Amino acid sequence: MAQNPFTPTFGVTPPMLVGRDEEISTFADALDDGPGAPGRAMLFTGARGSGKTVMLNAVEDAAARRGWLVISETTRPGVADELTKTVLPGLLSEHHPGAVQSHVTGANASAAGFGGGVTRQRVERFPVEPSLRSEVEALTDALRPHQTGVLISLDEVHTAALQDLRQITQAVQHAFREGRELAFVAAGLPSAVQDVLNDEVMTFLRRAERFTLGAVSVDDVKQALLRPIEASGRTITPAALMVAAEGTKGYPFLVQLVGHQVWNVDRGSREITEEHARVGVEKAARRVGRLVHEPALVGLSTVDRTFLAAMAVDDGPSRMSAIADRLGADTNYVSQYRLRLIAAELIEATAHGRVDFTLPYLRDYLRKHVAAVALGEDSALPRGSDGDRRALPPGGTNGAETVKAEADSPEHDGQ
Repeated sequence: MAQNPFTPTFGVTPPMLVGRDEEISTFADALDDGPGAPGRAMLFTGARGSGKTVMLNAVEDAAARRGWLVISETTRPGVADELTKTVLPGLLSEHHPGAVQSHVTGANASAAGFGGGVTRQRVERFPVEPSLRSEVEALTDALRPHQTGVLISLDEVHTAALQDLRQITQAVQHAFREGRELAFVAAGLPSAVQDVLNDEVMTFLRRAERFTLGAVSVDDVKQALLRPIEASGRTITPAALMVAAEGTKGYPFLVQLVGHQVWNVDRGSREITEEHARVGVEKAARRVGRLVHEPALVGLSTVDRTFLAAMAVDDGPSRMSAIADRLGADTNYVSQYRLRLIAAELIEATAHGRVDFTLPYLRDYLRKHVAAVALGEDSALPRGSDGDRRALPPGGTNGAETVKAEADSPEHDGQ
């Protein structure tokens, strides 16, 4: 049987990228339109698994197809220094016509006047530690005769590397002002990107095209599942395809995870049936908790987690008044955490006074793994019809104590 065509690994380009044509076209058009096109500076945000790194891969490919040089890095402390001392000098040595100069240091001739020669000393033209800005200028100058440019791509943007981001964006901003053939794309979690945009030194980024990567349509998901399956020599029934597509909830990472699991249910069967699809979706739903939900919850405060656990009581959108009751806290105070979790794209407002989860299967994960711990009522949590522990019922006290404790802490600023 053929190899599984799906790639449920973060950052790996899927066999078929769907639902992102607008973003890719905007960037490609900006390269073709020349300096000054707004799409030459782009930011991608979205929850974990929404396809941010895959989008960076896609725009990098679009630039490479046009003959542009691509500098692809992950944001981290020291990345600006590495660009200055290693990456850009390497590209300059390869592409700048005057990267190495030679000088005559001596001459000699044979007794008969023939066979003479000169001794040359090779001298590196570029200094060991030039500035990031000067290197960007030199590289774009070298590429101008070829009518190409440079794309700088940064993944996982965050304020832990704030000084590096400042150096990079300042060099990019100067290149833009001078009309150089340069493009800049970056990606990060919504809260991390917003923190960077709030920095007073990097106001340039606030004018970048910003795309929030959300769910993909069912029709697009069906194509993303169907074509790799058929290209790999198997078939899938229409009913199975619908079950698998709906099971992804339009979430890009789940498209690959569901496809991978559905394929593996019965690898010896040429046709993927509806039962295969149902089993595969169930397996994917369990695995997404460890791969997506656990990392998404790591950086949250105790009250953030408690808020989510209180939401998990409901089978659909939660009323803010009910959440406040469950936590024993004032509605206005709890609303501050609502705003934090919306900014982190873990929840969304669905109607006036109501919120719901944005990550697929997060409610199920919280009920099974997190709700009891978050609210401190392990043995007392009531069980739902499916036998899972549920969060505290209205009037539970531990949630209120947790909220009060965080509110009274000296570090709490209400944000």
